[in-house]
Amino acid sequence: MNSLLPSYQKKNLSQTHKNLSQAIADLKQLFSLAEKFGYSEWIQFDASVVRGLAYYTGIVFEGFDRKGKLRAICGGGRYDRLLSTYGGDDIPACGFGFGDAVIVEEKDLLPELGQEVENIVCALDKDLQGAAATVATALRSKGQTVDLVLEYKPLKWVFKRADRVKARRLVLVGKKEWEDDGSLEEWFDLKRRERDKKKKK
Repeated sequence: MNSLLPSYQKKNLSQTHKNLSQAIADLKQLFSLAEKFGYSEWIQFDASVVRGLAYYTGIVFEGFDRKGKLRAICGGGRYDRLLSTYGGDDIPACGFGFGDAVIVEEKDLLPELGQEVENIVCALDKDLQGAAATVATALRSKGQTVDLVLEYKPLKWVFKRADRVKARRLVLVGKKEWEDDGSLEEWFDLKRRERDKKKKK
């Protein structure tokens, strides 16, 4: 860090470079305090760190795991004029956002979740989206898992989706069946179809 600062200090900083001068002073103070508090080995200067939010008024930072295997765990910085933006008084402040998902990944805390669902419900007509939602609600009320196709999709896409999530049944809500007797679905047992395919081979 100290080797980088002289090259900046040699420049003739005019009034237009006041912010740059202040930034250099802030960085020097930060590293000086870090050394006095005994954690200078935990921080390093990185000019490539840029935070996208415009309210930062000072040093910005990112925190990483010690092994350097993951993306940033947290990121933040100094913002002294944030409160006045919303009508309050200017108060010096520093904060950061914490990436809990990164910690979960690091500690291997994500459970193994199977993708299999019992039913995929799909309307065969755009006007039957509400009927399809009714079917999905009825199945869920019985304790069954349901993947409701919310958009009107071609059947080819629906079948691929069903195979991808390993659905046991595909429920197709048809207009004729709905209007005739409230029979909301045509059932397709995907696992049975797979067994039939294997038998034919």
